[in-house]
Amino acid sequence: MTDPLALTATELSRAIAARQLSCVELMQASLARIEALNPRFNAIVSLREPDVLLAEARARDDALARGERLGWMHGFPVAVKDLSDAQGLPTTLGSPAIGKRPAAADALFVQRMKRAGAIVIGKTNTPEFGLGSHTYNPVFGATFNAYDPSRSAGGSSGGAAVALALRMLPVADGSDMGGSLRNPAAFNNVVGFRPSRGRVPAVPAEDAFFQQLGTEGPMGRSVDDVARLLSTMAGWDDRAPLSLTDRLPDADAPDPIARMHGKRIGWLGSIWPDLPLEAGVLPLCEAALTSFDAIGCVVEPCTLEFSRDRNWSAWLRLRQLLVGGKLGALYADPGKRALLKPEAIWEIEQSHALTAAQLYQASANRTALYHAFRKLFEHYDYVVAPTAQVFPFDAALTWPRSIDGTAMDTYHRWMEIVTPFTLAGLPVVSMPVGFNA
Repeated sequence: MTDPLALTATELSRAIAARQLSCVELMQASLARIEALNPRFNAIVSLREPDVLLAEARARDDALARGERLGWMHGFPVAVKDLSDAQGLPTTLGSPAIGKRPAAADALFVQRMKRAGAIVIGKTNTPEFGLGSHTYNPVFGATFNAYDPSRSAGGSSGGAAVALALRMLPVADGSDMGGSLRNPAAFNNVVGFRPSRGRVPAVPAEDAFFQQLGTEGPMGRSVDDVARLLSTMAGWDDRAPLSLTDRLPDADAPDPIARMHGKRIGWLGSIWPDLPLEAGVLPLCEAALTSFDAIGCVVEPCTLEFSRDRNWSAWLRLRQLLVGGKLGALYADPGKRALLKPEAIWEIEQSHALTAAQLYQASANRTALYHAFRKLFEHYDYVVAPTAQVFPFDAALTWPRSIDGTAMDTYHRWMEIVTPFTLAGLPVVSMPVGFNA
């Protein structure tokens, strides 16, 4: 086999199971790819020693020779987003305030990937605390776009998306509160899926009840690969009381395209008429809608009957509650506060001004938004909107200060288009539709 990295994860899995490709060969190819490209793109951080990784790959081959296959990810090299724990590797959160102490245990989804046969080779880079859809931090530096290293990789799963696009990894995990699986997937032409909240249990978690905005999820270069990784990451756990109990459909289910005929697709466009988008974003997405026509879907414009102001108000307050609450102890320590990025300090200080009445109203607005989507789904099987308001921007920027002449009043306002789907708790997939000029 000349280039195993050209295969999808699903194809790799079958090739390894059939002994057409060894786990050592796959690990060697991945490590060579990382050695060649990572110095320029900086997707992988905290890489483990190659000799140790090759020994683990050899052990996977020995197991196959004995007829022991752990699962569909047998021998796969994976790197865990540096917001989640992988035993023996530091979880830095991209912040000098955290340090580089090795994690004592794996996060639940990492345990599940290992049980399916994966080998953790390191971590993928992320913005500090995952704040903002642009991957840079003072610990490891910036990650650069897979197609143009002068531009942003997106975030906060930017390292994961770039590692996928450059074929360093067959699949990757990510996480998403404000588009952090979706935005970097769009910026790097891969697939990112934010599952329903509770589909992938957050274990360990300091808060299992209030935190209902963020979730881990899968990324890949094909929908098939993403579905398979989701089936590995997902599943109820009693340490996550709000995790979902129903089983996912089999990843080997019959061709889903055949079941799409006659489905109704609602095109939301920019969602709100006054939401600014960079020139070219809407036409690119609208051109991709013809793919639905080609498989027999009915596509028509639709409107979300919910105001932009109510959505943004709910988003700001609920995010400030969660981010400010989680990072509050760091802020309380003057030495660590001095190491925090300005956006983290802003979130924390905004959270200090929140009242119970404001938080109740934010939750009520979120509930009303959910019902607005429920009403849409009485008429449509799926709704579609752009993943991002802008194309990948200059990596030297911290964040876009304006879109189409409209000033951005917060560090995350340029990602506003993703927020209603987060607030409503909907499963959302980001699909590649092409490039700008």
